[in-house]
Amino acid sequence: MATGSNKEEGLEKPLVEQGGGQSIGVPAEGEVEGNAETPLGNPGVKHWQATYISRDGLQDRGNIFFAAVEMTRMPMIVTDPRQPDDPIVFANGAFFDLTGYTDEEVMGRNCRFLQGQQTDRRTVEEVRKALSEERAVAVDILNYKKDGTPFWNALFIGPIFDEHGKLLYFFASQMDITERRTTQESSLQAQKMEAIGQLTAGMAHDFNNLLQVINGNLEVALISLDKPDLARQQLERAQRAAMRAGKLTQQLLTFARKQRLEPKAININNLVFDFSEMLVRTLDSKVELRLDLRPGLPVCMLDPTHLEMALLNVLINARDAMPKGGEVTVATAIVRGEDRLKRHGLPHGTYVSLCVIDKGTGMTPEVLRRATEPFFTTKGPGTGLGLAMVHGFVQQSHGRLEIESKPGEGTKVTMIFPIADNAIGHGDADVDGERETSGTEAGADADKTCVLVVEDNDDVRELAEQVLEMEGYAVHSAASGEQAMELLRRDTRVDLLFTDVIMPGGMNGLDLVKQARELRPALPVLVTTGYMDELPQGGRSGGLTILAKPYRQDDLLERVNKALAPNG
Repeated sequence: MATGSNKEEGLEKPLVEQGGGQSIGVPAEGEVEGNAETPLGNPGVKHWQATYISRDGLQDRGNIFFAAVEMTRMPMIVTDPRQPDDPIVFANGAFFDLTGYTDEEVMGRNCRFLQGQQTDRRTVEEVRKALSEERAVAVDILNYKKDGTPFWNALFIGPIFDEHGKLLYFFASQMDITERRTTQESSLQAQKMEAIGQLTAGMAHDFNNLLQVINGNLEVALISLDKPDLARQQLERAQRAAMRAGKLTQQLLTFARKQRLEPKAININNLVFDFSEMLVRTLDSKVELRLDLRPGLPVCMLDPTHLEMALLNVLINARDAMPKGGEVTVATAIVRGEDRLKRHGLPHGTYVSLCVIDKGTGMTPEVLRRATEPFFTTKGPGTGLGLAMVHGFVQQSHGRLEIESKPGEGTKVTMIFPIADNAIGHGDADVDGERETSGTEAGADADKTCVLVVEDNDDVRELAEQVLEMEGYAVHSAASGEQAMELLRRDTRVDLLFTDVIMPGGMNGLDLVKQARELRPALPVLVTTGYMDELPQGGRSGGLTILAKPYRQDDLLERVNKALAPNG
């Protein structure tokens, strides 16, 4: 979406006068196209985004301009914001052709009747905000025809004022761009499939090595059961390889923005200092690491593991850009003040910047433009996911990534993050309510706490059962949501529901959680998944505690204890 100038800003522009002053226009100058489709094939400059007219009224329809409006194949309407609910007071024939409505069904109604179930509420709010500010606005919005058929509408709305600046009408033009959107989505899907092919070629070697380590060590452990120390050693090696494979998967999901971060209040200076030993080992012996950390840095809500990963990726790029050696500086600073925020394009607030500065070969403008593009690399063999994952992490953390580079002069990569006070929506919500306890159970302190494990994969379910039983929990298990609900309906004692999210059949883990809470509102819930995109947007606010797969035994037990705690 993009909006035009407000009334005062528009009057500061060179205005276009028509008909001896009968109408005056504010030129668009490319302001109101943004990401919306334009029927012009280029940013609109000369068309008007707002109009001032000398004669009010819609009755003068005996001229060439009214005929042109009725003859055009572009749907157009006019609304009157002076009347309650800003009703439609004019629509041309093309509008009726597009929507399937008749004149009687349209006149006097607010145009929200074109909205439907899948219309994006945020887009609607953006349009309402622009209209309340008497600005022009251009958006692509999903609307619905009279017969219920959805269509993508390239919508443009502009205000019409009288000669004294009083708002009289809003003018709106529409264009059905459904076919164009479908073509774009098909093209994106094709690019995605091509990217998956490139990804498979780049990552297969690493995964195969990890699988070899896991399978080989498990084989040795199986034939070494009579030698417990040797078997234990092989199992530990297999476990380390499995966790490395899990981290690789998390990297890829972070790139795809489908990996849930686990933000904590951290001081970036402390993280950099503690991580500096690893950074020094990563750099070539010819490359010197210099730290320039601003004292008194505010804390930020960030996932420390992903921040370390992002910093490491940027440092590796800096090292590779200096094959003959040199100096890399890691610096931190506080970003605040209107001028600095405007320079970085940041909303009002206080931010912390983390910079990596090298004096290497630098990047050409073409390479710089594609630097964060997935799978783009100038290093020969490699996946090209480094900066793409950094970009994905920074965006997920509500931050901003900036890259400055010139050939022969070096590169500066800056990650900017909001401080904890103005960061938004972090952390998993605690489960509301107290644990359900019957009168009999209240007096039975010796009874074991019971966990209901719901998982369709037999191996994963049995492993969870074993871990929980070894810790002293009683365990019920179910291979599906339906089986779990049968147990809950039989009044079986369950102190915690631990369920996978993705399960085949009619009921997934989220459906199970909803039905279980309807039956037992106070039941604590812990969900696990390896594919975070399946979790709802409001998962935190819905009281879900999440355990990401793959998880270690200690992670499972820690989350179970937390979920079972009185205030868990």
